[in-house]
Amino acid sequence: MVWSEVRGNNLKYSKFNNRSSSSQKDRFGSISSRTGMLCLYTPSFLAASASFFLSPSEDLRFLLLKSALSLHFFKRIFEVLFIHKYSGGMPLDVAFTIASGYFSSTALVLYSQSFTEGLPEPALDLKFSGILMFVVGIVGNLYHHVLLAKLRKGGEGEGGSGKKEYKIPKGGLFETVICPHYMFEIIVFWGFFMISQTIYSLSLALGTTFYLMGRSYATRRWYLSKFDDFPKNIKALIPFVL
Repeated sequence: MVWSEVRGNNLKYSKFNNRSSSSQKDRFGSISSRTGMLCLYTPSFLAASASFFLSPSEDLRFLLLKSALSLHFFKRIFEVLFIHKYSGGMPLDVAFTIASGYFSSTALVLYSQSFTEGLPEPALDLKFSGILMFVVGIVGNLYHHVLLAKLRKGGEGEGGSGKKEYKIPKGGLFETVICPHYMFEIIVFWGFFMISQTIYSLSLALGTTFYLMGRSYATRRWYLSKFDDFPKNIKALIPFVL
């Protein structure tokens, strides 16, 4: 999937949902982008929230992981409803693929954590550092999402024409990278790992890192193709590095 993103075979949502780019992408129909995004995050939020009742525990690490996952997906739903501005639609197959990925990952990271109850704590306890990492990531991600939303005029249900209009993002770390929101999203998932400290949460953090790395490279290439005045010194994901 990482190489698919880098090579231009992108999942068809956001700026990569170009109707002319694929004759098959809407073969199962499509829904509005806002509805699609709600479908992406709501099942995972419900799974994380339900875990407090379905898998009650007094283990601090487990409680912190449940809380972090619930807060993360609640924030994403809040952004969809009140911050992001959308236009166009999302293919149903794409919405299903991403939603099932988020849901299964959330359920499995919680399920795997349940097997650690009663075991000795790791020699290097990272859960409190993980909380700090998570907070930095979620705040940074929210801040840059707000900056992105300010670039869009109108949108679904907001008096907009529904036409996509993109601009080069400004402010915050957008002055050095084109996808700082992805960078902070990666930090969030490494926060999950540090709170959890399981093999599955490590694999989830690595998978998210590689996927968003590929997505950020594709995003930078997209901006270079669309804007002649796009600054060449702006990196894809990590300031001054890549």
